[in-house]
Amino acid sequence: MSYSEKVNSLLEKGVLVGPEFLDKEKKKFVSEKETVNVDEKSSAKVKVLYSYDKKSKKRVVNDFVQFFNHRFKSLERIIRQRPEMQGLISLNKLRLKSEKDNVSIIGMIKEKNITKNNNVILKVEDLSGQMTVLIHKNNVELHEIAKDLVLDEVIGVVGVLGKDIIFANNLVFPEISLNKELKKGPTETYAVFISDLHFGSKVFLKKEFEKFIFWLNGEIGTEEQRNMAKKTKYIFLTGDLVEGVGIYPSQEEDLEIKDIKDQYKELAKHLLKIKGDRKLIITPGNHDAGRIAEPQPPMYNDFAEAIWKIPNTIIVSNPALVNIDASKDFSGLDILLYHGFSLIYYANNVVSLRNAGGQKRVDLIMKFLLQRRHLAPTHESNLYIPDAEEDPLVISTVPDVFVTGHIHRATASQYRNVTILNTSCWDKITEDQEKRGLEPQPARAFVLNIQTRKVKLINFLGE
Repeated sequence: MSYSEKVNSLLEKGVLVGPEFLDKEKKKFVSEKETVNVDEKSSAKVKVLYSYDKKSKKRVVNDFVQFFNHRFKSLERIIRQRPEMQGLISLNKLRLKSEKDNVSIIGMIKEKNITKNNNVILKVEDLSGQMTVLIHKNNVELHEIAKDLVLDEVIGVVGVLGKDIIFANNLVFPEISLNKELKKGPTETYAVFISDLHFGSKVFLKKEFEKFIFWLNGEIGTEEQRNMAKKTKYIFLTGDLVEGVGIYPSQEEDLEIKDIKDQYKELAKHLLKIKGDRKLIITPGNHDAGRIAEPQPPMYNDFAEAIWKIPNTIIVSNPALVNIDASKDFSGLDILLYHGFSLIYYANNVVSLRNAGGQKRVDLIMKFLLQRRHLAPTHESNLYIPDAEEDPLVISTVPDVFVTGHIHRATASQYRNVTILNTSCWDKITEDQEKRGLEPQPARAFVLNIQTRKVKLINFLGE
């Protein structure tokens, strides 16, 4: 029986196989001192387009003001290019207009209310002033859109001016162009996407993750799956690599490995088994070593030193933007990575998303964020650091692939030629996750064919 046949046989019987297991004849398949990962010359091409690495510093009130001003200006530039925004005027100049004049304005939503008559009333502001906007219930289609508006997002409003109010006829979002190109590579190459490994947890799915690594190394799977593994150049890990320590009350009861450094060391042992000609692109999550507030800089190398030492890793911030597989005749794919802390807020607070299934429809939540061109438009949807020079969570570059994790679901879809992926987890449900309404779909990996842009899902759970 060959090595791969032996591995498949043991896995089918539910035997936990790893780098140190012995066969019946006491022959070592893999020495504990050996590793598959070597410093090989790789044809993988990764360019980091954006990774937040500014040093922490004291923040003052004016930092928040500048932060929101930068957000407004960034999104305003996108909206003002829309053809619907002809005759755009700043709010302080509306006084120069007459009642019943047609007007177009851009504003950030400061307040939102529903009247007794079920009309939607907004108070919007720009850098020059404020204005009230009314969306009437009789404008049924627009009224449905308005019910999903969230505080602090930036929108365009087209309507008729009244006395200290605008009666809206249209709402304009930063959105993605309908003409977004569906980029495809010249050769059959694959990128693999996973997240939320949670190494160190008592409910970590070790056997399933080892099956994933065996597959990546071409040792198990169907002929088609082995072909995909053979041609895989990029592996993305989108946050929560380890379970962490002190993330939630009484977490120590759920930990198999109590020290976060040891959690990363155990993870590194597994990642080192992956062939070294693949690039591992890693972004942190809220369980990883580092600050929780977004943007999260790359994982702290004093805690996650074992990961930083792996030669084929590229460790970036959360969020981050990277370009992969560019060549002379192909500009490559832009991959937007965001762990996804804000996703649950919108699943719970946006009417249409909640009615559609909330966290179970992560694809719709991600589409919602793409339409707003922001990863966390509402002030209270995430913990964040107010950067006085930029808003790093603005989606200034429209990606080819938008990847998140956090919710522990496995969802793939397409929106205006952007591939949307919410990646699976690698642990069973904990009591804390159950309290937060998570319903995991564990031990799954997405495989993207860069040549065709088609996505396959491989399930490593069970037989």
